[in-house]
Amino acid sequence: MEEKRLAEQIEGFGVIPVIAIESTALALPLADALIQGDLPAAEITFRTHAAGEVIKKLKTERSQLLLGAGTILSIDNLIQAKECGAEFGVAPGLNPEIVEKAQEIGFPFFPGVMTPSEIEKGLSLGIELMKYFPSEASGGLKMLKAVSGPFAHLGVRFIPTGGINMDNLGDYLEHKSVLAVGGTWIASKDMISAQKWDAIKKNARAATEKVSMIRGGSA
Repeated sequence: MEEKRLAEQIEGFGVIPVIAIESTALALPLADALIQGDLPAAEITFRTHAAGEVIKKLKTERSQLLLGAGTILSIDNLIQAKECGAEFGVAPGLNPEIVEKAQEIGFPFFPGVMTPSEIEKGLSLGIELMKYFPSEASGGLKMLKAVSGPFAHLGVRFIPTGGINMDNLGDYLEHKSVLAVGGTWIASKDMISAQKWDAIKKNARAATEKVSMIRGGSA
């Protein structure tokens, strides 16, 4: 997917569910809950051994889902993510070797940053869309505003992740540097394991409605 169009799609959703899933058998019910909740997007993290197979299964059987791969900590993770069908990758930190490999293979990749120096490094590598992590633990929106301010004229934008929920979602989405947020609260690992599909659908719909209300359009 062309990166500008991908960014527009992510911005339209406003929220990307961050998913840690242990079993491929739960992949389709999870996807259906997100789709029925009007939030057909997921970042499947490589925190579990099932991640690659889950991405592959969803790409094949729920192709309407925007699929990202998270917690990409190695070039092997990166290549696996692309081969399994993920449309973008995300990492908690900024590893120049992974960024450069992602560019080489044509795979949209959003490294994690927290400081002005890391933002500068990302920009020097040609990255304008970055994950801001861990958002709340590092000072939340107040800190994001402070560290992003000097770079605003360069068009850099962020996907804050870490500690974001329905209580603070609106504050983040109102800030112009925020493209979207990532969050585990929509479909937590425990909720998925317990197969709480109705609760996940409810969370997804509530998040989508919040995005629509704040940004004045359809999410």
